[in-house]
Amino acid sequence: MKKVLTFGVALAAMGSLVSCGGTDEESADSTSQATSAPEQTSAPDTEAPVVEDGVSDDGVLQVPQEFDTIQAAVDAASAGDLVLIDVGVYNEAVQVTTDDIVIRGVDRNAVILDGNFELDNGFRVVAANGVAIENMTAQNFTKNGFFWTGSTGYRGSYLTAWRNGDYGIYAFDSVGGVLEYSYAAGSPDAGFYIGQCFPCDAVVRNVVSEHNGLGYSGTNSGGNLVIIDSVFRYNRAGIVPNSGSYELCYPQRATTIAGNLVYSNNQPDTPAIDVALLAMGNGILSAGGTGNVIEKNRVYDHDRTGIGLVPFLEEDANDQIPTKDAWEEPCSESKLKDPVIPDGPLLWDSIDNVVRDNVLDDNRRADIAVASAGTDLWTLGNCFSGNTHSSSAPLALESLSPCGSALSADGDWVSGDLVVINWLVEVESAPPAVDYKTASLPDQPTDLENMPDASTAPAVPASSTPPVVDLAAVAVPDAVS
Repeated sequence: MKKVLTFGVALAAMGSLVSCGGTDEESADSTSQATSAPEQTSAPDTEAPVVEDGVSDDGVLQVPQEFDTIQAAVDAASAGDLVLIDVGVYNEAVQVTTDDIVIRGVDRNAVILDGNFELDNGFRVVAANGVAIENMTAQNFTKNGFFWTGSTGYRGSYLTAWRNGDYGIYAFDSVGGVLEYSYAAGSPDAGFYIGQCFPCDAVVRNVVSEHNGLGYSGTNSGGNLVIIDSVFRYNRAGIVPNSGSYELCYPQRATTIAGNLVYSNNQPDTPAIDVALLAMGNGILSAGGTGNVIEKNRVYDHDRTGIGLVPFLEEDANDQIPTKDAWEEPCSESKLKDPVIPDGPLLWDSIDNVVRDNVLDDNRRADIAVASAGTDLWTLGNCFSGNTHSSSAPLALESLSPCGSALSADGDWVSGDLVVINWLVEVESAPPAVDYKTASLPDQPTDLENMPDASTAPAVPASSTPPVVDLAAVAVPDAVS
């Protein structure tokens, strides 16, 4: 957790229902298939790779055949090279500073980086662009399994992050990314995180996140950021984007959350930071988020809300809340501004979010909800339409706040109010966090899907332009039987 709050301060911050962040070619699918060579009628005019000191010059650096450690191979790699890691357990914390390299395991389930609860990050990519990490597992690290920071162009494909002390798969202050076909479990903060970027130009797709404090968290991230076709289950809370001045690029905005299966995020025996305890029992929860589109998700079996738009009350804020005319300002510009320290706490309301065409059921407090702490709800501009649901807070929310219509004070905005202040009382009796080192997890999966042709597919560094997502083709996923 990069924003440190005492538990008492967290309780005092009525709206602080959030996780806290830190410090390709056209499609990444192009990396998953080897390209067949054209049929030839005669032998090609090529020379065999030169081998010097046991290392060939074919652009593939093999571990452990040519290099004893992953770090040694990474340090020797040049742009365009592939570091190919054979089956084994590697007790390493690998730092990457070279642009445009690909690091890949031959077997996702059998190439394992293990931190032994002593090493910090499985992989830490620092200000290196175009780095792709593929087809392996990182477990038992004190901080993160896979971590990109300060990067332009990143990709994490077919990764497993298991029982790590902060985040599972984590991109901070980085743009142009894809996180895909990956699995994360057992982190106190979030299984997946993208933060401090606008526009982020990133896609999270086909991932599974379970038994974490939060399934997904994103502080001050958005702008062409899409979370799609993924499963978030058995976390304390499911998908939780948020705003806050304790990181740059505020507010959180313009994230599309579509076609996801979000269920049973009430898990009482996970590791969890304080805010995960406070947010427990919610499926998709915007805490001070703005301009997000939440559509075509199936959300069910939550003790509180299926989809909730709530405030974040920030104590000890570092800057004022920017006015709406600054919301389109890119992060590269907003970072340069001098902050103005406010006189007191800031209330980051959830504003101008669109919640439509979701299917919700058995969310015990409300299937859909909007709340604040003193701000008139009709002034926030959030809208709800086309959702299949049986309960809302306030009551008749889709009639009060339909998409495509101007909102007004007319109507009953009080009956059925969410009363989020009650969550501050309820958290006192919530199941406490469990040490991530000993938390009960399901059996570690050993048969997760491998990257096709991992041993032979060519290296394709990550592009800074993520794949285009056809949102019109997205469908509400089926429930798990």
